[in-house]
Amino acid sequence: METPQPARKRRKFNRQDIHKKKRLANTWRKPRGIDSKIRIMMINRVIPKPGYGNARSQRGKYRGMEVVVVNSLAQVKELDPKKHTAVVSGKLGLKKKLPIMKELIKHKISIHNFADPEKYISEKEGMLQEKKKLKKEAEKKKEEKKEKAGKKDNIDDKVKEDVSEEEKKKTEKKEIDKLLTQKV
Repeated sequence: METPQPARKRRKFNRQDIHKKKRLANTWRKPRGIDSKIRIMMINRVIPKPGYGNARSQRGKYRGMEVVVVNSLAQVKELDPKKHTAVVSGKLGLKKKLPIMKELIKHKISIHNFADPEKYISEKEGMLQEKKKLKKEAEKKKEEKKEKAGKKDNIDDKVKEDVSEEEKKKTEKKEIDKLLTQKV
């Protein structure tokens, strides 16, 4: 059985005349010009060839470790810290992402897509706690508004009762006046 060879340092193949035009992307394009020095491979001008590739056993790996996309806690338990490096899926929300990252750190599995996972976790947990506090404060304010509205209703009822008593007196007085002013 072959021992895995470490991946060679990758050579960067730049597009011809990339330094002349800012709009050109830094991706390889085969030069097709008649007088192109790169196309005819003049001194020290290289073109990508199969010989520059890594060993087949190392392709798609990061520092000799297999990269695994993690979507759940069950997948974390299957990983081996010596053979695997994890990429926490971007499809996950924050609430699911944090426990998965904690579990990966606990098992000492490197997380490929976070430079400092501990810092990220602490920042996001602080953010979640602040969010909870704000939510509780908003709920308290709502309850206070409801209580104030309830008190206003009580005051309005009392005012209505006072008004209704005055109206009753007025109606009684009108009835008495009618009786007195009637012709016999």
